[in-house]
Amino acid sequence: MKLNRIIVSVLFFVALTASSLFAKKTKTDDSKLKVVTTIFPEYDWAKEIIGENADNVELTLLMNNGVDLHSYSPSVKDIAKISESDIFVYVGGESDEWVDGVLKNATNKNMKVINLLDVLGEKVKSEEIVEGMEHEHEHNEHSHSHSSEIHEHDIKDRTLSEFNGEWQSLYPVLTSGKLEEYVEHQAKEKGKSEKDMQKEIEAKWNCGVKLVKVGGDKITLTYDNGKSVTGKYSYAGYAVKKNDEGKITNVRYKFETSDKNAPKYVMFNDHGYAPSDDVAHFHFYFGNNSFEEFMNSKVNSYFVASKLSAHECEDLLLGRNHNEHHHHDEDEKDEHVWLSLRNASELCAAIADALCEKDSANASVYKKNLASYKAKLSRLDGEYSDVVKSSRAKTLLFGDRFPFRYLVDDYNLKYFAAFTGCSAESEASFNTIVFLAGKLDELGLKSVCQIENGNGKIAKTVIANSKTKNATILTFDSLQSTTAKQIKKGATYLGTMEKNLSVLKEALK
Repeated sequence: MKLNRIIVSVLFFVALTASSLFAKKTKTDDSKLKVVTTIFPEYDWAKEIIGENADNVELTLLMNNGVDLHSYSPSVKDIAKISESDIFVYVGGESDEWVDGVLKNATNKNMKVINLLDVLGEKVKSEEIVEGMEHEHEHNEHSHSHSSEIHEHDIKDRTLSEFNGEWQSLYPVLTSGKLEEYVEHQAKEKGKSEKDMQKEIEAKWNCGVKLVKVGGDKITLTYDNGKSVTGKYSYAGYAVKKNDEGKITNVRYKFETSDKNAPKYVMFNDHGYAPSDDVAHFHFYFGNNSFEEFMNSKVNSYFVASKLSAHECEDLLLGRNHNEHHHHDEDEKDEHVWLSLRNASELCAAIADALCEKDSANASVYKKNLASYKAKLSRLDGEYSDVVKSSRAKTLLFGDRFPFRYLVDDYNLKYFAAFTGCSAESEASFNTIVFLAGKLDELGLKSVCQIENGNGKIAKTVIANSKTKNATILTFDSLQSTTAKQIKKGATYLGTMEKNLSVLKEALK
């Protein structure tokens, strides 16, 4: 991501120069309110709320050429547009990491910024990998990021030798001030000051041990005061930690000793759940009371290889080290929040509030249009509920990426799919194809779904491997690649969601 920041910074300064020269040649109407949106749903929501006041607002859609959120990079012209905008609306997930650099250097310091994920707060869901779904980086079968869902049958016993080596606590590195970029990144993600963020991470990582050395069946702990203790440990099984929804979030491996000088119980969590020879870091817990005390501990120490420099430690934390998944102690968020009509209503309200704040003279227009549009969203939401209630099937099967988690969760539908919504994969493994074909037969589904611009290859292969081989292919529109040409022909958010409802009705027959 550091390279991306450099590229964006260079583009920004080029954009400033270009916009300055352009301003000399072109007379602009500075009286217009400038609203810039990244994706089509944001654009269309703003358009509906602005309504009859459109002549007084310059509304811009950046992604209007069919490139979706996950593949987009801002042009010089785009950066200049954002920099001078009065209101800027963007999604705010990992695909938008370029935004920070642009906003930092924006010329309009009074810009109102709307981050969709921030607006929704706790309603934002984590990306999940459901049963049968292709894992990212399938070449490493034991790799695990927080975005995947762990099932009980996936968990395997592990040995202490997998953690062999000398490991340093990141707490001393943090308190020495050598992880400033990581702290800054975390502070921005969580909307906190860097000072508060530093204190929060310090409290989490401060366990009192600065080195952990593992060799064979022995563990040596070196405390902050320099004292070392060694114990011979044996495997004691594993414990699983679950979230409020009952889903497993991580697996912690337990080891115990009868040596009196060493902590009786220790536990490792490296986010893995099966044997691995590629441990990059782990969270470490130790004590003499019980394993249970570790499960809700507020201390979540962070250990990495001792050979790593402070700079390499920061690279690891920020996901810049050997393609490691960066998780920052957070799940990867599902960015496709616009595919919930209920989310759309809340997000439209945030856009209307920003318009009222920046253009109070037309606040009554914006409020009226918002009320009207929210009523339309509510009616369509009701129609979705009615279709689901009257349908035979309650499960969707996608031979494609699946960006519709917010939609299916709104109506308590289940799903199976080849890939997550943000996956860059395009080829499904034999096991994934066979699994989806089996589900197609088991559930008696009559269709396999794909998203817009899909080539149907995976869906056709799934059908070909089913028993009946007569399922149809249906296409849902995730509103990620709507073009200016389609907008000119009348494409709207509501219109597309209405078409998706018709597809859903067919898929659930």
